Amino acid sequence: MKKFIGLTMIILLISSCDIQQKKEAKLPEVEVDIDTEAGQLPTFDVDWANVNVGTKTRTVSIPKVVVVMEEEEVEVPYIDVDMPNSGDKEELTLRVEAEVDGKEHTIDIKEIIATGNNLYVVSKLEEKEQSLGDKKLRISDQIILNAPDLNVKHIILGEKPNRVFNDEYKYVKDINSFKSELKNAKVIFTK
Repeated sequence: MKKFIGLTMIILLISSCDIQQKKEAKLPEVEVDIDTEAGQLPTFDVDWANVNVGTKTRTVSIPKVVVVMEEEEVEVPYIDVDMPNSGDKEELTLRVEAEVDGKEHTIDIKEIIATGNNLYVVSKLEEKEQSLGDKKLRISDQIILNAPDLNVKHIILGEKPNRVFNDEYKYVKDINSFKSELKNAKVIFTK
């Protein structure tokens, strides 16, 4: 049985390729005085499966490294807001962040505008000259607010960086046209 399987395997291996002999075997000629002429081994052309190697574009998930922010003690603006008939106040950290690449950027909270129960945190995103190379960087600014529970909306003056992280804020090119749409607005903080 083992011989049959072995013979079958050899037959399958040989039958899966096309072998054509290109040259005949020639044995060396031997003279009695030990002079020899070089022999020649047979050569074969073997047709095997055609293999094409290339690339195809596919969308795959690739882990990316994001620069982690380090904590430091710094002075941050503190705003205490008293509203009539507002009740209890709560201390909140209003933080604006952006993830950038290409060049360094700064982001600064410039003012806070109150209208009704809404607070609009207006920030400015500016591109600097220093290149980041292929790195990505998260930048932020923050203010501490002691106020009643209000709806906080972030408006960023500047061009929105092409990063998914930046989708949670509204980016505008002209802050004055945005402000003109606000009714009964009062600036409660300016930097």
